Amino acid sequence: MKLSLDGRVALITGPAKGMGASITHAFAAEGCKLALIGRDTAAIEPVAAEVKANGGMAIVIPCDLTDPKQCEDAVEETKSQFGGRLDILVNVAGGSGPIGKTGVQTTPEEFDEIVTLNVNGCFHTMRAALPTMIAQRYGKVVNVGGTFGMRGRAGRVAYSASKWGLRGVTKSFALEVGQFNINVNCVAPGMVDGPRFRDKVCRDMAQKLGITEAEAAERHAADYAMKRVTVDADVANACLFLASDVSRQITGVDLPVDGGWAML
Repeated sequence: MKLSLDGRVALITGPAKGMGASITHAFAAEGCKLALIGRDTAAIEPVAAEVKANGGMAIVIPCDLTDPKQCEDAVEETKSQFGGRLDILVNVAGGSGPIGKTGVQTTPEEFDEIVTLNVNGCFHTMRAALPTMIAQRYGKVVNVGGTFGMRGRAGRVAYSASKWGLRGVTKSFALEVGQFNINVNCVAPGMVDGPRFRDKVCRDMAQKLGITEAEAAERHAADYAMKRVTVDADVANACLFLASDVSRQITGVDLPVDGGWAML
């Protein structure tokens, strides 16, 4: 089954590293024309260079996602570079907020900062991109949420609130724009293997329990039905699926990519 994404124009936020870089390369491999946006363009440029070195098309646009005007400008620049179209929006950018603090310990500033980035940032890009998609009568929006937005999590109040909020934004937009042949969905990764998982999560557990970091990783994997931890490519593949016409009749869903944790 072909995804038929070749030539589609995709705007991706947070493409510089980890999951975002993996998603970027996955869309490039499918032949998408990419607009990569974020504040730290120096970090994004190497990813864009890799895409182009492999024969793909990618431009880098500076954008503070918490500024609605900059999001609107990023959409306009994307359209000006790629023939007036914008077919796909993938919102990867986000932050983790305070970790290990209770809700009482979390400051109002910390709470506001992560909600502003994780909810408002996605709202701004969707609000900027959707008029073009509506005019085209075609579009795909994929928001990257998290399983802590599907189950409560002590010590992650601000982050969980932001991801629960993103689910609401996703579902409301899905209801509003479905009539224009636009799908709006949310991918919810669980714990994703990578530097933070290995160097922070596993190390902290290892020190706390007096076990090796490898044993800590195994303990995490044991929590999931699949008995393995998600990798970046798993999330990228889910995004590709929801951005393609293979999933044309799917909208407003929360798709957990977590090996069976949030839903089981």
